[in-house]
Amino acid sequence: MTESSQGIKSLEAALHVFAVMASRDGPVSLTELARACDMQPSTVHRYLVTFQRTGLMRQERGSGRYDLGREALQIGLAAIARHEFVAEANDRLPELSEATGMTAMLSVWGNMGTTVIRWERGPMPTLSTVGLGSRLPLLYSASGRVFLTWSKPALTQRHLAKEMRHLARNPRLCPDFTCTTEGIAELTARIRGVGYAAIGSHYIPGLVSVAAPVLDWQNEPQLAVTLVGTDPEFIAPGSQPLRQLTAFCADLSVTRAPRAQR
Repeated sequence: MTESSQGIKSLEAALHVFAVMASRDGPVSLTELARACDMQPSTVHRYLVTFQRTGLMRQERGSGRYDLGREALQIGLAAIARHEFVAEANDRLPELSEATGMTAMLSVWGNMGTTVIRWERGPMPTLSTVGLGSRLPLLYSASGRVFLTWSKPALTQRHLAKEMRHLARNPRLCPDFTCTTEGIAELTARIRGVGYAAIGSHYIPGLVSVAAPVLDWQNEPQLAVTLVGTDPEFIAPGSQPLRQLTAFCADLSVTRAPRAQR
């Protein structure tokens, strides 16, 4: 057997550690990671040192736990940007932002849930702590609600259960639905019926947002396109930005969600 066909065992082991880390919901300790990889902690630690030096992982100062680093984020964003659906939406996003006068955003579903991969600042910039790589909640963000509504339940189930426990303690975050299985089913049915999800300023004070899906041939969301602004009229039923958003997403989709009514 040739060297090329054998591969490099140590590299395969290192990439296994990296893949396990990427599958986690957040930072993990060395012991937890070694157990998940079925490897000795000393071996995993050597790989982590190398990953830290290259920026692929980082270690939290306080807890000592490990998480993906900045370079890992850049690799992930670059891979996503090469996807056909994302590439076309990415190219046309400035047009949508200029036409609506709002900040436009692209999100995809990743290991950590709804993840922001592109911002296009509008003519009237909005201030927000949301940036590239930010994770958005399923139940109280417009982008997250798109994935909650159009994705297969098995994909979002784990994240949804965690958020429902959180909202049981903070019901004020979602004044437009009841945080029960029945209430969430009613919410997603309503969103699916109109073809978009809108969020008022109760999530981020002073900002409103509306999102619609880009759907593939299985009627599942490849990404969510979101408009963010400050005027509540922007997300009112029948508004011009809302019609432009749903038309934009319908044009990029293989299957069609309903467009906002004129």
